[in-house]
Amino acid sequence: MSKIDRNRLFETLKERGYVYQMSNEEKVREILNGKPTCVYVGIDPTADSLHIGHFFSLMMIKYFQDAGHHVIVLIGGATAMVGDPSGRTDMRKMLSKEQVEHNLNEVKALVERFVDTKGENPAKIVSNAEWFAGYDYVDFMRDVGCYFNVNKMLTNDAYARRLEEGGLTFLEMGYMLMQAYDYVYLNEKYGCEMQVGGSDQWGNMTAGTELARKMNFADGKERVMECLTCPLLTNSEGQKMGKTAKGALWVAREKTSVYDFYQYFYNIQDKDVETLLRLFTRIPLDEIKKLVNTDIIAAKKRMAFEITKLVHGEEEARNAVSMAENLFSDGGDNAPVVEIERSKFPMNICDLLFETKLAPSKSEGRRLVQGGAITFKNEKVERFDLQISAEDVADGALLKKGKKSFIKVQLV
Repeated sequence: MSKIDRNRLFETLKERGYVYQMSNEEKVREILNGKPTCVYVGIDPTADSLHIGHFFSLMMIKYFQDAGHHVIVLIGGATAMVGDPSGRTDMRKMLSKEQVEHNLNEVKALVERFVDTKGENPAKIVSNAEWFAGYDYVDFMRDVGCYFNVNKMLTNDAYARRLEEGGLTFLEMGYMLMQAYDYVYLNEKYGCEMQVGGSDQWGNMTAGTELARKMNFADGKERVMECLTCPLLTNSEGQKMGKTAKGALWVAREKTSVYDFYQYFYNIQDKDVETLLRLFTRIPLDEIKKLVNTDIIAAKKRMAFEITKLVHGEEEARNAVSMAENLFSDGGDNAPVVEIERSKFPMNICDLLFETKLAPSKSEGRRLVQGGAITFKNEKVERFDLQISAEDVADGALLKKGKKSFIKVQLV
């Protein structure tokens, strides 16, 4: 990726949509646009892969690195043993030490694909298990716990939601203390002055800046510690991105194939294409505007290709494009043909699914459409009341259910 002008890093991030919450806008701007400093982002290895939400935060941290700041990716080998209550209505499944260690190694390997760990300004990848190992519980509570007011903690969204469900555990209460201490530790060891992350981490992140403020008052030090969040990755309707029929959209190709990864982004709604081009590519903003306004299909193909290339490499991205074009081309050379009389059109998409036997009933056809399983002429069908005209299939049109069931509709 290209180098970034550090003198206007804050403005660049804001223009592209990364800036959401800040502990102190003036200080954050000063740090981002100032001399090289240390910045960190945290990821808990609660699974053996990263999902697209993690990737969003890593995209932002890469801007910092390319602007000359020193970046740290903290993989929470200790905090994963506790489990972050943020956004939860129930307690996270407890993982064994062996599971966490396995996940940590897998996540570390994936992180190394997105940040530069070599060269002139290499990123550091660390685990908080390094500094929590051997830290006596009583000492930790005396050193850190004394600065936290339980009444104030319970007003935090992460804890308030769990409290409403009646299941908040003492184990989960400790999570915020640990993440807050992570920041203090990295500040003292590496001079880390900025923490970045998703907006769901705001409470945990500001707990770190608040801990620093209280410790500064107690010991007379002047720790500079600010935080910045990016918005959660949602579509234009406010729904969280990265959810597929199989679950999360994973970065590891063993969990989400490169083809499925590409297709997920290609099937994104048109109105979300510009946002994804801004966030996941370095294409200039004026070029993005022109591309989206001129040819949305070309823009969508470019977006899906660029994101897939960024995550899986150019060769894999080109293979995914080639596979999609071979399968979804209107020629449909490999697709079985179903001929339908012109007089039956216009026809509802659910009727068409029943007519071509891709659905055993019209109601099942409707369910398939609502579940996002139907694609017509390389476009995901969003509405079960979609009308198909004779002109739509005049030259033959590919109709697909799921990943493997597809037919070519022709007029007779």
